[in-house]
Formats: sequence, structure tokens, C-alpha cells
Amino acid sequence: SRTANGRAVLRARRAKGRKRLAV
Repeated sequence: SRTANGRAVLRARRAKGRKRLAV
């Protein structure tokens, strides 16, 4: 569960940065 949570956080952070860069 710990890895899954960390992976989700990393994915959300990457998605935020990617969305900001794409905009």
C-alpha cells in the first residue's frame, strides 16, 4: 500500500507539472 500511495502521489505531481507545461 505504501508503494501504491507513493506512486499515486508521484503520478499526480507529474500530471500537474505536465498539464502546466502543456497549457
